[in-house]
Amino acid sequence: MGLPVIMVVEGNRGAVTSVEAQLRERYGASYRIECPVDADAAGALLDQLAGSGDHVALCLVGNSVYERNGADVFDRARRTHPQAKRALLVPPNVWVDPGQADLIRAAMALGRIDHFLLEPGPPPDEVFHEAVSNFLLEWARERRLVPDTVTIVGEDWSGRAYEIRSVLESCAVSHDFCLADSERGRELLAKAGPDARLPLMVLPDGSTISDPTNAEMATVAGAPEAIGTTTYDLLVVGSGPAGLSAAVYGASEGLRVLVVDSGGIGGQARSSSLIRNYLGFSRGVSGGRLAQQAYEQASLFGAEFLFFHRASELVLEDGLMRLRIADGPAVSARAVILATGASYRRLGIPSLEALIGAGVFYGGPVSEAPTLAGKDVFVVGGGNSAGQAALHLARYARQVTLVVRASSLGAAMSQYLVRAVEATPGIVVRTETAVCGGDGDGRLERLVLCDAAGGGQTLPADALFVLIGARPLTDWLPPAIARDRHGFLLTGEDVREGWPLARRPFAQETSVPRVFAAGDARHGSIKRVAAAVGEGASVVQAVHQVLDELEPPADRVA
Repeated sequence: MGLPVIMVVEGNRGAVTSVEAQLRERYGASYRIECPVDADAAGALLDQLAGSGDHVALCLVGNSVYERNGADVFDRARRTHPQAKRALLVPPNVWVDPGQADLIRAAMALGRIDHFLLEPGPPPDEVFHEAVSNFLLEWARERRLVPDTVTIVGEDWSGRAYEIRSVLESCAVSHDFCLADSERGRELLAKAGPDARLPLMVLPDGSTISDPTNAEMATVAGAPEAIGTTTYDLLVVGSGPAGLSAAVYGASEGLRVLVVDSGGIGGQARSSSLIRNYLGFSRGVSGGRLAQQAYEQASLFGAEFLFFHRASELVLEDGLMRLRIADGPAVSARAVILATGASYRRLGIPSLEALIGAGVFYGGPVSEAPTLAGKDVFVVGGGNSAGQAALHLARYARQVTLVVRASSLGAAMSQYLVRAVEATPGIVVRTETAVCGGDGDGRLERLVLCDAAGGGQTLPADALFVLIGARPLTDWLPPAIARDRHGFLLTGEDVREGWPLARRPFAQETSVPRVFAAGDARHGSIKRVAAAVGEGASVVQAVHQVLDELEPPADRVA
């Protein structure tokens, strides 16, 4: 196996010469630079590299090549080298041409490319190299090639070794795995010594833990030692975007903060391979990387984290909130933010799960819809969110097919939306139908729909939006904390009964004073990463105010 490959396919020989020269000068020692003459040669090289076991780190295709048949290069790269980063190489003035701009946006929205890259100017073009370096960093993280990688050695892929990998994945910890009877596995076991037991966790510094428990992994992750005897200003339950944001802002403003989560960091956002519409990340950012950076930021401000511990009960004792943990001591705090998030229902079809971001999307089509002009789009779901998504998509797509498991739209959708959907040209409604399959060559190309009788039909499809509901993770909370009929937490003006104080609850305060909600678990919240971050940040101001009710600000230690 040779050096990983950076591939450049550009029809303009002057442009490819400039790009190649700058890439070789900066990356030639660690990467092999390949510049096939056209799309056909690029496809053949991709197949050859896959056959020899060599890796492609970055695939750059020039705009002129892409207009002809360069899309095939990206599709083949995704199929043969799924972890390779794919970028469209464009001239600096590309945005002057609306047609070219729409081409780029459509390629990004349907997952054909990860982003675009401006052709470099005279060397050294550090803006160009910053973009290339970011692509290579993301590739290295996905390939588990970064220095802080944890290695798991196990007898097989399943069992406890799989559980440990799942835990590390939930914490966005870079990790890899090798079998005990492989060459590398035998080498690591020999270094660990005769007392080593499987599965073995090898930490970045070379130290090892035999058959680690979740508590031991929590200790490695930096669990605080005296949580049972410490009273925190703020306890945050959940470490998704809302919880992490609350931790950053709370700790940065002098509050002593503890974040508790039964898994790791990131919540539902961690499953997003690329979030394209998060403010400040023009090339997109993976949910795992965003969570990891937020965790580091909160830790630098002094927030503490307790992972792999499940919250089991929240009670008010002696004026303090006490969180009882299923496998650990109780935690005391003056105020609590519930950022437990929600569990989003998924289709569970492996061939479609593999195409998430490449034509398959969980959630609404706000950012993707404008790029789907003339396309065949499907929406799965029978609720209001599915109806609203279909109406929005119908403004752009050639045809929108709304796939509903129930026998009628009115079973779960508001009547005004039912009328709007039925009156909108371009929307086809298929009731008593479910998506039961689908696939494509590097991106979604077809879906299989099954009816109630079990019959199946294969249809061409460019995009699929899945909106089949979510369950808030609030079942463990006491009855005193009011919820809507779906289990989402009521806050602010939605708290109408049982409020015990003379003042009204703050906007994100639940029916129990000093207990707040933020993010997807809150009734009426916008199910977006940016919205959850905003709620986590804004609720901290209300936390300061309720703490001031308990004691004067001057008496608190900053």
